Amino acid sequence: MNFDTVKVLVIDDDPIMISYVVNLLQRIGVGQVIQAKDGSTGLAIAASDKPDVILSDIHMTPMDGLEFVRNLRKHPVTDLRRTPVLIMSADSSTDKLNEALPLGIAGYIVKPPAISALQVKLEQALKFRYVR
Repeated sequence: MNFDTVKVLVIDDDPIMISYVVNLLQRIGVGQVIQAKDGSTGLAIAASDKPDVILSDIHMTPMDGLEFVRNLRKHPVTDLRRTPVLIMSADSSTDKLNEALPLGIAGYIVKPPAISALQVKLEQALKFRYVR
């Protein structure tokens, strides 16, 4: 799949993890990568920049990743509500996954992601966008 026209928003409060994920996205050829340090900033950026896919950490303050997705799914702009979200977390327990699934996430990535796993999840999320 060609990612050169894809715009991805990465939301994470860890600057090292953002750099790592941005680097991976650039290596697989993502055309534009936007960054946010928390869920509330991510919501504002998503509304203004309209990404094709959002990668969000779960554990952040003041707004965590699950609250971010809840707010995104309630947004007044339908296309923004439908944006696929991939949740990222170092926590591989099924508790958080079970909490995230009813929110309509496109996938779950254990951090730090391998480049091949990130590419597969990104392809799936882009297909998810057109199904919703």
